Amino acid sequence: MDEFEKSPVGEDTEMDGSDTVENPKTSRKSSSDSESSDSEDEADQKEQLLTLEYELSTNPSNYDAHVQYIKLLRRSGEIEKLREARENMNTLFPLSPEMWIEWAKDEASLSNDSNFESVEKLYERGISEYLSIPLWCEYLNYVQEHDPKVRDCSADGISKARNLFERAVTAAALHVSQGPLIWDSYTQFEQAILITIDPSDIQAKEKQVQRIRSIFHRYLSIPHANLKSTLLIYKAWEVEQGNSLDAESGNVLGISSHVASAYQKAEEMYNARAHLEEQITRQDVSESERFQHYMSYLDFEKSFGDPTRVQILYERSITDFPVSSDLWLHYTRYLDKTLKAGNVVKGVYSRATRSCPWVGELWVRYLLCLERCLASEKEISAAFEKSLKCTFSTLEEYLDLFMTRVDGLRRRISSASGDDVLNYSMIRESFQQAADYVSPHMKNTDGLLRLHAYWARLELKLGNDLNAARGVWESLLKSCGSMLEAWQSYIAMEIELDHINEARAIYKRCYSKRFSGTGSEDICHSWLCFEREFGTLEDLNHAEQKVTPRLEELQLFRLQQESKCFTGATDQREQTLKNTAREKRKSSSSAIDDQSPAKRQKHTSQDKKLHEKEKTQGLNLTEVNDGKEKKGKVVEQVNEKQMKDTNPTKPRLYTDQCTVFVSNLSFTAKDEDLHQFFSDVGGVTAIRILLDKFTGKSRGLAYVDFEDDEHLAAAVAKNKQMLHGKKLSIARSNPKQRKRESFSRTAPGEDASNQSGKHGSSVSKESGENSKGSRAPHVQQSTGRKRDENIQLKGKNTFAVPRNVKPLGWDANKPGTRTVDDEKPKSNDEFRKMFMKS
Repeated sequence: MDEFEKSPVGEDTEMDGSDTVENPKTSRKSSSDSESSDSEDEADQKEQLLTLEYELSTNPSNYDAHVQYIKLLRRSGEIEKLREARENMNTLFPLSPEMWIEWAKDEASLSNDSNFESVEKLYERGISEYLSIPLWCEYLNYVQEHDPKVRDCSADGISKARNLFERAVTAAALHVSQGPLIWDSYTQFEQAILITIDPSDIQAKEKQVQRIRSIFHRYLSIPHANLKSTLLIYKAWEVEQGNSLDAESGNVLGISSHVASAYQKAEEMYNARAHLEEQITRQDVSESERFQHYMSYLDFEKSFGDPTRVQILYERSITDFPVSSDLWLHYTRYLDKTLKAGNVVKGVYSRATRSCPWVGELWVRYLLCLERCLASEKEISAAFEKSLKCTFSTLEEYLDLFMTRVDGLRRRISSASGDDVLNYSMIRESFQQAADYVSPHMKNTDGLLRLHAYWARLELKLGNDLNAARGVWESLLKSCGSMLEAWQSYIAMEIELDHINEARAIYKRCYSKRFSGTGSEDICHSWLCFEREFGTLEDLNHAEQKVTPRLEELQLFRLQQESKCFTGATDQREQTLKNTAREKRKSSSSAIDDQSPAKRQKHTSQDKKLHEKEKTQGLNLTEVNDGKEKKGKVVEQVNEKQMKDTNPTKPRLYTDQCTVFVSNLSFTAKDEDLHQFFSDVGGVTAIRILLDKFTGKSRGLAYVDFEDDEHLAAAVAKNKQMLHGKKLSIARSNPKQRKRESFSRTAPGEDASNQSGKHGSSVSKESGENSKGSRAPHVQQSTGRKRDENIQLKGKNTFAVPRNVKPLGWDANKPGTRTVDDEKPKSNDEFRKMFMKS
C-alpha cells in the first residue's frame, strides 16, 4: 500500500566540483522550511480529523463525512482507527467496490500469509454487496497468490480455486463488456494446472484437456464483446493439442457442430445488444441519460424472458447508481414477480434498505419478503426495529410500516405457523407503539382512523376483549373528537355486536357536536334512521325532540353564513371598482403633469366632470344591473380572489429578474429538492413552489430565480431531466410577453379593465345611449376613421369626448334635444381649430 510505505531517500549523490557543493546556511534554511511545511500540514490534518470525528459522533448518517474520514486516516497511517472507521461505515452503508479493494489491499500489505483468512473474509463481504468484475478479479488473484494450498496445486487447493471460479462465472460471466476477464482468468488457471500434470499420466492429462475444452465451449456460447478473439484463442489451443484446425481463420469450420451453433447464436445476441452496451458504457453522457439507457436496456432484456440476464443487468445498473431508490424498487419488484422468495431476494432487499434507508416502501417489502422466506421472529423484529431508526419523508410511510408489521404478526398467530413466543400481546404493543408515534402528527386523518379501526377489530377477534376495543375508540375520540367518521365507526361496531343501547348512548354524545361540512346534519339524520330501524316509538320521539331543534339551528347558521359570503363578495366588488377608478385618475394626473399648462387646465376640467359622472355611475350601479348580472359579477369577483389566494405567498412583482418556470414537478418535491437539482447550475436566489389554497399541497409548479442570464441559460438546459421520477419541464418565465399577448387579444376600442374584470359594463350601456348623437361625428373627425366603420365609445371610454361640444346641425327646437344655453353651433373649421389648440 503506497500510503503506508515510505520510499527510501537516496543518500549517494555525485559531486562534481564546486557546482555540487551546497552552502551550509542555505541547506539548513531549506531543511527548516520543509520541516515547517510538513508540521503545518500535519497540524491541519489533525484538525480535519477532529472536525470529522465530531461530525460523525453527532450525525453518523453523513456518508461523505465517513468517506473523507477514511481517506485522511489512510494518509496518516493510523491503522487501528482506519479499521474501526471502515467497520463503522459498513455498519450503516454498503461500501463501494473501490473501497473494498483498498481495504483488502491495505490489510494484505500489513500482514503475511498467516492472516490470509481475514483478508479473504473482506473480499467475501465486498462481493456480496455489489457486482464488480475488478473486485472479483482481485479476489481470484489474491487466492491464487496467497493461499498456500492453491499455490502448491494441492488437491484441496485446486478444488477450492475451481469452486471460487465457478462462483465468479455464475455471478459475472454474463456481463457483456467485462465478463471475458473472468473467463480468461479461469482458462489460464486450468491451463497452468495442465502444465503441472506428469506427462506420463495420460489419463489425468486427457481429463484436464477435456476440462479446459468444456470451459472454452461454455465461453463461446455466451454473448460478450470478445467473441471473435476468443474463437481464435480456442482454435490455437486445439492446434496445440494436436487437432487440425485453421487457427488463423475466424470461421467455425473444423469445430464441432453444436459448439459452432452455440457460437453463432451468441454472436447474434451480442450484435443485437451492441448498441445498448455502447450507450451505457459511454463516458460523454450525463447521469440521467445513462440511467434512461439502462432502463431501455432492461426493457429489452425483459422482452426475451431470461431472468438471469435481467438480474445481471440490474446488478450492473445498481453498481453505477447505488442510491437510486427508483432502480431498487424496480429491481425488487421484478424479483418478487419472478423468484417470489429465496435467499437471493432476501439478500437484494437487505442491500436495498442499506443503500436507500429513507424509502419506506423498501422496508415494507423487505418485511413481506422475510415473512415469505419463513424467517424467524428474531430476524423480522430486528429488521423492523432497524427501519424505525430511519427517517422517512412522510408519516404515511411510518404508518404503513407499522401496519405491515401487525399484518405479519396477525397472519402467523392466526395460522399457528409462527414461533412459540408469538402471542396477541405483541400485536397490542405494536399498535400502541404506532399510535404513540403517529397520533400527535396525524390528527383527524383517515390513516389514523384506519389504524384504530384495525386495532379495535383485532381486540375483538384475536384478543376477545370488548372493553379493550371500546378503549381503543375512546382514545381516538379524545384526540379526534371533531372527526365524524370516528364516531360513525364506533357506532357501527356497537351495532354489529347488537349493542343497541350503547350505540344510542354514543349518538346522544355526538349529535350536538360541530363537524366539518354537512357532518352535523348527517349525524342527526343518522340517529333518526337508527331509531327507526332499531328503536321503539318512544325512542324515535325522543330522538326527534333532540334532533329537530338542532337541525333548525344548523339551517339558520347556514343561511347566515351564505348571507355573509354574498355581502362580503359584493363589498369586495364595489371596493375593487373604487380602486380601479382611483388608479386611473392617478395615472391620468401623472400624464397631465408632463403636458403644457393649457392642456393641463383642459384635462383638469374634464377630469372633474369625469369624476362626478363615475361617482354617479358607481352609486347607481346596483340599480342598473339586473339580478342575474349582479350574481354573475359577485361570483366572478370571488373567483378572482380565490385565484389570487391560491398561492399563500405574497404576489411577486416581476422585474428584470432571471426566472424559470418549472412544471410537471413531483407533488412531494420540496424547496431543498429543487435547490439540489439546480446545484450544478448555481446562482439560485429564490424558489417558490405554488401551493393549493385549500389543501396546502404542491400544485406541481414552481418559479426559480437566478442571479444572471448565464445561470438561467444553464438551468433551462436541464429541461426534460428527471427529479423524483418525473421529467421536468423548464422554461424561461416572461410575464411581459404574457401581458402583450393578453393585450393583443383585447378588441379595439375596448378598455383593458373591461376585458379582465368587466367592470363598468352596466354603465357603458346607459352612457352610450344618452350621448350617442353628440359623440359620433366628433369621433370620426378626431380619429380619422372612415365613415362606414361602426365605432362605439361606451362605458369609461367616454372620457375621450369633450362634454361641452355639441354635434353639427344641433337644433334647440328639435324635440328630444336638451336646452342648455343659446350657444351658436360651431362649424367644422372652428371644430378643427379647437382641437389644434389643445
